[in-house]
Amino acid sequence: MGKIVVAFDLYGTLLSTESIAVALASHFGEDKAKSIAALWRRYQLEYTWRLNSMKKYEHFSEVTQKSLHHALGDHNLKLDDAQTQKLMQSYDQLSTFPDVNPALDRLAENPNIECVVFSNGTNIMVSNSVNKSGSLRSSAFKDLITVDAIEQFKPAPEVYKYLAEKVGKVGQESDLWLVSGNPFDVVGARAIGMQAAWVDRAGNGWQDRLGQGPTVVVRDLGQVADAVENHARK
Repeated sequence: MGKIVVAFDLYGTLLSTESIAVALASHFGEDKAKSIAALWRRYQLEYTWRLNSMKKYEHFSEVTQKSLHHALGDHNLKLDDAQTQKLMQSYDQLSTFPDVNPALDRLAENPNIECVVFSNGTNIMVSNSVNKSGSLRSSAFKDLITVDAIEQFKPAPEVYKYLAEKVGKVGQESDLWLVSGNPFDVVGARAIGMQAAWVDRAGNGWQDRLGQGPTVVVRDLGQVADAVENHARK
């Protein structure tokens, strides 16, 4: 059967998209920055779902920039081109959640587990975010897998099937895990037979009513190794 593959979502799971508020605060102050950051993320995801529904595709970097301007417009604010590009570069330096690196170290100790990144981001965007974050333990990952090749976004089933192909788990999806803080991502993975760990850092519990719920709910990434190992023993 080979190794168990654990695929980590990047934005919102390993890297905190809320940390972009630090860069926004230099333009608009802390209070507005937090509101803009939250709305920016909401539109970023909403745009990907719209594009999937319309059977269209734009690179995630373009989606990210357009959703920024949408969020700014809702606040009656603007940035010029130079300011926008500088802010976009901040996506290469998002903060790592504090539970990430200890969890990656723990998983790396298990020779039967292989970790990859699996993201909506473009190849360049994901590579920059992983390798330039300054805090993420990038050596833990055997591969960085993005949706660029198939030009669809999560949670389209094609993206999870593509992941299975890339890691050699076609027909063995039960040995393929997604770790994500995004419920829509978890539901998408479960729909094709993958295992999924939902990271519930807020402690609100699973509320999503579409599709199949996660294999396991964890409060932080430190619990992922135990969950994967326990499931394998069963």
